[in-house]
Amino acid sequence: MTEPRIQLACLDMAGTTVSDGGAVERASDAALDAMAVPVADRVAMVSYVRDTMGMSKIDVFRALFVDEERSHAANSAFEDAYAQAIDEAEPVPGAAETIGALRERGIRVALTTGFSARTRDLLLDALGWHDVADVVLSPSDAGRGRPYPDMILTALIRTGTDAVQAVAVVGDTAADVTAGVRSGASVVVGVLSGADDEERLSTAGATAVVSSIVTVPALLV
Repeated sequence: MTEPRIQLACLDMAGTTVSDGGAVERASDAALDAMAVPVADRVAMVSYVRDTMGMSKIDVFRALFVDEERSHAANSAFEDAYAQAIDEAEPVPGAAETIGALRERGIRVALTTGFSARTRDLLLDALGWHDVADVVLSPSDAGRGRPYPDMILTALIRTGTDAVQAVAVVGDTAADVTAGVRSGASVVVGVLSGADDEERLSTAGATAVVSSIVTVPALLV
């Protein structure tokens, strides 16, 4: 059998393959509430949270609060709030079928996320997705989260993919796209089912911007 040009597809979770009804933003708001963020600081912090969608959550809170103890407290509050809303999560329409189609074509699939392993596993439980991909990674599994390429390169190593040029990266945020570009992946797709718009995804370096994950297999021929 001829090896496909693309051997590994690294797919983001929330916003790309998973719809959570805005639970990430609500959980972020709950974290700011828990930390008693003053009204005067709130607007800038909310804007930063939105601008950094796709990045490691603990890194986002470190940037906001600096102090390590407060950063971890905010991250814990975020995780608790997200866990309470986990039942709202569902696959993006066609996502599970798309992942299955890629694997049937011999393309290995990695799911990547900015969530901690705890939150990621709760999400996989809620979706019944523990066997849907070849590998599932959080920043703690790889070293650094997005916009760094560590999760993508870790997925390449774990799946035995031959080269970075045989990798496709798909995500809904500029951080996803930047990580893909930095990894050297030959295909970096932005999807419009999540946080960022076409202009932001294109500016970050996406090789293509599409409406949904279901369009991706056609790009990997």
